[in-house]
Amino acid sequence: MPGDVLFPVSTPPADVDVLVVGAGPVGLAAALELSGRGVDVAVVDRAAGATLVRAGAMGHTQRVVEHFRRWGVLQSIRDEWTFPPEWNQGIRLVTSLVGHELVPNRRPSFGGGVSTEEAIRRPQTALQQVFLRHLAARGVSVSGGWRLTELHEDATGVDAVFGEKVVRARYVIGADGGSSTVRALAGITRQGEHAPEKRLRLVVRTGDISDRVGPAPSGTNIVFNQHADGFLAAISPREWRVYAGPFPLDHQPSTEDLLATARASFGFDLDLELASATTFYHATRVAETFRAGRVLLAGDAAHVRTPGGNLGEGFGDVVNLGWKLAAVLAGYAADALLDSYDSERRPHNWRVADYALDRSRRNQATLAEIRALGVPADDDVSQDANDRRAAIGDLIRANRLGSDGVTFDERYDRSPVIWYEDDQVEQPWRADVYADDPRPGHRAPNGLVDPYGGTLYDRIGDKFALLSLTENRDTEHAFIVEASTRSLPFTVVHLTEPAARELYGDGDVLIRPDQHVAWRGTTLPAGGAAAVFDRVLGGTLDRAAELVGATGAEA
Repeated sequence: MPGDVLFPVSTPPADVDVLVVGAGPVGLAAALELSGRGVDVAVVDRAAGATLVRAGAMGHTQRVVEHFRRWGVLQSIRDEWTFPPEWNQGIRLVTSLVGHELVPNRRPSFGGGVSTEEAIRRPQTALQQVFLRHLAARGVSVSGGWRLTELHEDATGVDAVFGEKVVRARYVIGADGGSSTVRALAGITRQGEHAPEKRLRLVVRTGDISDRVGPAPSGTNIVFNQHADGFLAAISPREWRVYAGPFPLDHQPSTEDLLATARASFGFDLDLELASATTFYHATRVAETFRAGRVLLAGDAAHVRTPGGNLGEGFGDVVNLGWKLAAVLAGYAADALLDSYDSERRPHNWRVADYALDRSRRNQATLAEIRALGVPADDDVSQDANDRRAAIGDLIRANRLGSDGVTFDERYDRSPVIWYEDDQVEQPWRADVYADDPRPGHRAPNGLVDPYGGTLYDRIGDKFALLSLTENRDTEHAFIVEASTRSLPFTVVHLTEPAARELYGDGDVLIRPDQHVAWRGTTLPAGGAAAVFDRVLGGTLDRAAELVGATGAEA
């Protein structure tokens, strides 16, 4: 059907620097990240393709869009619509698709400008189509229909066994989902709570319903009524995602029961076909480590949690991991740098997972209050019904928190490869609050650096970058010499605008290729720029050189 993805029918290479297992959005993104850094990478997947009707996450935050922009795929993703873009009207909180709005919705304005960092909605298959096209243009091997059965690691690499086919890789990334074969073969267990109940994510197929909903209905809605709750979101003009449950773990609801829930979300009687029903849980399961030797986990293979943003965290994984793998393979970083992937990403994912589980519990408590009040039928326009809807709207508003912290505050505050300031004290992380923070470990604040729309992140690209903010250029020159000695991808950005200098402070700022601040200071520490790079790259240059000799990497 339109929107489905077929993976290439091909044989994976016999030897590759990095083998990615899993051709979902996270696995393909890992290949984009690595191939963009010159790494020889290949992707394999046990399936022959992916289907639109089983699409999972669809909303992508501004931070994810920053990654799309750097990968060079943002416009292609914008163009990969699976339903008319005018259906994207923000998130409406309603009693049903044709019912009453419970909380006023701030929908986009026709006359408003759109920044390069707007949140966007696309099904996972739309991302996969775009990623596959870009990988094909780069000559990256992607092969569907290959089932991984064994992993054998030695001092210089990993043999990945697919039946009679063996792929030799320097490193393997497991991006093969919550039931990851790579994780199991690597012997990595998971931690966290099991859910006491289950929920179902339905995809239902409609006929032409424009006579009831109009030619441009809202594509994203959260429904609250006596029979349905949760997202009602368009995937295509004829497929919608609906939530059902909770149900006991051993309960198998009938197709008719599931379709009744879906009809309650639409708010009118209509013919529906159940295209798929996939189980999910409000629970947290995080791998005990994201690295076991030469095997690394990303996305759902590393962490699954209550739905809402987990795909974005998977993209964050590959952005953090990609530059580190590239640095190790190129011979200018120590293998120990890869340990920081676990020490940075796993605490962050736990932080977000704990928030998501707490949010889920609060939402369920609010839903119980709403249903105790009683959601009036959509055709009830009495004063009592209007008063109850207003009270329900107040309950929803009281429980809704912002998510700016979840979107942007992926701080790494206990990392072995960040040079923290001596007096650096962190405020508690909050899911609903974010303020630009230029201190080490934090996402470097972004902004325009020229009047034609170019951003600081555009200027940095895939490199290390020193923001030069002082009149004394000794620090700048020291970093340039040291980066050249190590053959590092490096650039200097002179920020002269007073607002940028006020935000970043008096010292120069070293930014990593994943857009996180690695060091900031007015003077270099003892050991100079070499000491800073030694910390940031996970070890001394001599140690990296020893690694090159042991593994045969070319500097």
